[in-house]
Amino acid sequence: MSSHPPAAASERRGMLNTLGLHRPELRAWAMYDWANSAFICTITNAVFPIYFVSVAAKGMSGPQATARYGWATTIGLAIVAVLAPILGTIADYAPVKKRLMGTFMGVGVAATALMYFIMQGDLLLASLLFILANIGANGSFVFYESLLPHIARRDEMDRVSTAAYAMGYIGGGLLLVVNLLWIQKPEWFGFPHGPGLTSAQATFPARLSFLSVAVWWLLFSIPVFRRVAEPPVTVSTEEEKATPALKLAFSRLGETFRALRGYKQAFLMLIAFLIYNDGIGTIVRMATVFGTELKIPTGTMILAIVIVQFVGVPCAFLFGALAGKIGAKRSVFLALGVYVGITILGYFMKSGRDFLILAALVGLVQGGAQALSRSLFASMIPRHRSGEFFGFFGVFEKFAGIFGPAIFSIVVATTGTSRNAILAIIVFFIVGGILLSMVDVEEGQRLARAEEDAVGAPVPV
Repeated sequence: MSSHPPAAASERRGMLNTLGLHRPELRAWAMYDWANSAFICTITNAVFPIYFVSVAAKGMSGPQATARYGWATTIGLAIVAVLAPILGTIADYAPVKKRLMGTFMGVGVAATALMYFIMQGDLLLASLLFILANIGANGSFVFYESLLPHIARRDEMDRVSTAAYAMGYIGGGLLLVVNLLWIQKPEWFGFPHGPGLTSAQATFPARLSFLSVAVWWLLFSIPVFRRVAEPPVTVSTEEEKATPALKLAFSRLGETFRALRGYKQAFLMLIAFLIYNDGIGTIVRMATVFGTELKIPTGTMILAIVIVQFVGVPCAFLFGALAGKIGAKRSVFLALGVYVGITILGYFMKSGRDFLILAALVGLVQGGAQALSRSLFASMIPRHRSGEFFGFFGVFEKFAGIFGPAIFSIVVATTGTSRNAILAIIVFFIVGGILLSMVDVEEGQRLARAEEDAVGAPVPV
């Protein structure tokens, strides 16, 4: 018998191990990044922001429409920020992480599918559906990310987290390419095209792209629900066992916040993340709206998002490997330095060519910065409290999404241009980087391991 098949299988296992996808549950967990990144790419970053400004907000000036989009983003994320710690705490005292993740995902999928019905001038409908979709997507992320410490060992977290981001880039990018072709070349697919189209006919390809996101998101979420087990809950006293989960959640919120402050390094990491991720999130969410204001062609802006996706694939994996050599913290520092340069260049952006160059630079660092922030925090919290701590992680992550667009909208409304708002973002990267420099990662990991040992929390194998 030939020895090649076993050798090939061994090589494949070695590659999957290097990438952080060497167990079925790790691959299934990462597939949710593949699934939900279609929402991030098409709805949050590319097609819907342009559609919101040019179709739903038809008749408004560019700065007015930009401000309305920013406030819709802020409202949706603020609601999630309020709900996240309560629901995260419930998920640690009742086996409902996957159930809550599925519920929020269902809200997001339904709202995204209903975007198909947004027509010219439907600003209120577009705003409401975008708010609901953001609540659904970002609410599901809280429970999705809280599963990471239960499926990956500490030495695997950086690789698994960056691999998931890379898969997200691929999945979201593939669907975005299809959406781009629908919008730019409708005649290739038999869609209405040419002069004399009604508003409904002209917007059909874009609206169909919203529907495709909902289907993609739902379909590729199946593996995480089938393959990843509901983590065991750790309830320490008989009184807690007898207390309803919702009541227990409210009673534990203050205790959780005090406990998180006791994990000084993890808490400091959260503060740093809140600030620098504010800059990252604002760039991601407001880029195409800013581009529309500058009258950069729609096709160029969507192509830029595609570039971010596919440049991001190898770079996310590279950041995972880089973290293994120089550490996750230093790798995040590197990414923040690049973001400072992106912000300065963004202020001077004038053409579609400039937009594409900036997109490539964002693709270099976006996945690495966010994935390593997630795994760095996960390594400094005890596994058995991942739901409540990641609930607060979700709060900080969402507040990062709240302040940036809100400040962006205020500056635009005050100055009448988005350029000053773009330049202001640099402050978030500098201040966040300073705070990150103060985080003692090894001390944070030591405290988390000590509490896990004290309660006998299970370790992934």
